Amino acid sequence: MYTFSNKLKTFSIILIILGLVGVGYGFMTSHKSFEEVEHLLAEESHHGGGHGEEVTHDEASHGAHASVDTHGEGQGESAHAEVDEHAKHIKHVQHQIANRPWSALYVAAFFFMMIALGVLAFYAIQIASQAGWSPVLFRVMEGITAYLLPGGLIVLAIAFFADSHLFIWLKEGMTVEGHENYDKLVAGKSSWLNKPWFFIRGLIFLGGWVLYRQFSRKFSIAQDTAEDKSNFKKSFRISAGFLVFFIYTESMMSWDWIMSVDPHWFSTLFGWYVFASMFVSGITVIALITIYLKSKGVLEFVNENHLHDVAKFMFAFSIFWTYLWFSQFMLIWYSNIPEEVTYFVTRFEDYQLPFLGMVVMNFVFPILMLMNADYKRIPWFVVMAGLVILFGHYIDIFNMIMPATVGDRWFIGIPEISSVLLFAGLFIFVVFTALTKAPLLVKGYPFRKESEDFHY
Repeated sequence: MYTFSNKLKTFSIILIILGLVGVGYGFMTSHKSFEEVEHLLAEESHHGGGHGEEVTHDEASHGAHASVDTHGEGQGESAHAEVDEHAKHIKHVQHQIANRPWSALYVAAFFFMMIALGVLAFYAIQIASQAGWSPVLFRVMEGITAYLLPGGLIVLAIAFFADSHLFIWLKEGMTVEGHENYDKLVAGKSSWLNKPWFFIRGLIFLGGWVLYRQFSRKFSIAQDTAEDKSNFKKSFRISAGFLVFFIYTESMMSWDWIMSVDPHWFSTLFGWYVFASMFVSGITVIALITIYLKSKGVLEFVNENHLHDVAKFMFAFSIFWTYLWFSQFMLIWYSNIPEEVTYFVTRFEDYQLPFLGMVVMNFVFPILMLMNADYKRIPWFVVMAGLVILFGHYIDIFNMIMPATVGDRWFIGIPEISSVLLFAGLFIFVVFTALTKAPLLVKGYPFRKESEDFHY
């Protein structure tokens, strides 16, 4: 049985505490007054920042009075309209700054939840396909998927309390004709995008995933001491059924939990795109935890061939992610339909570094580092590639959420780093606690011997 070391446990608790402090600081500093935001915009304008064309409130007011004096009442009304427009812009920036800590928390929470969900899908595929190489890694996968329930509930809780800070369609009056916030397109989607139905769907998705995880784990442990293969057969059947459920619910989850932050935009490829990101991130974490455990003298039955195969999946699904990323980007960019292309225009204008940087981290780096078969067998090399891949996919989720919630007010600072520390600490604590609950090698699994002797 594996023992969760005090050093690692303390490390995870320290991460959680540091994360909570930083997240709290992020929320405390996110509420700016109208005057503070106005001063901020004036400073940016003075230093030639992103708002250089904006007119300060005082300048606009002065312009209004001058217009009345020199050009009559009509010109004055025009200037007053300009002042109103400027005030609206300040309030808009004020909301974007207030949205940032919620968005940072949500990005990190979703990222770690999707790792557990990606591993659960990979685990189900291994059982349903009766793979012979992977059973020695099953308990590592089961440990990682233990995070799915708390991680998923946290994502839903953040979405519930963040409300319109994350999802603009939850803003008051969006579906009420005649209201100043009325949006015809959002109103047309209100039968799907409404708060009760959103959370009912979320609980159904999460309930189905966790139910499969609980039963597959139960059958896996029961098979250790069973005299027949009945638990293996049950696990095989529910894995096949789960994969059908998963492919539908994962797509709908990606529409709800990510794509709906910008309800004016949609992509029919989005569910697959999110799946590719979650799958490669999950497989990467399997590799990292396996290498860590092996370095501590456990998992002695895992050899370099197993590591090579996991690294092959990291390499393959990095290419698969790139294929989907390019397919979505190329088709939308080439067709140049305004309501579709706005998604990429926003990211090119305000998020160029993270948007193009993630392509380097998620494709260029893995393909150069993991193409050689020998490199896939070197633990430190796989760890290095894995850390870059994980950071790249965090930035991928960051790019999906932030442009719709904070616009050009993004920055990777205390709220973002603290949120990652918080959920990384919680993830380590939950996963490594789960690893102590059962032997790290499946005993009665039919393909165990084949997996232990795996080599080529």
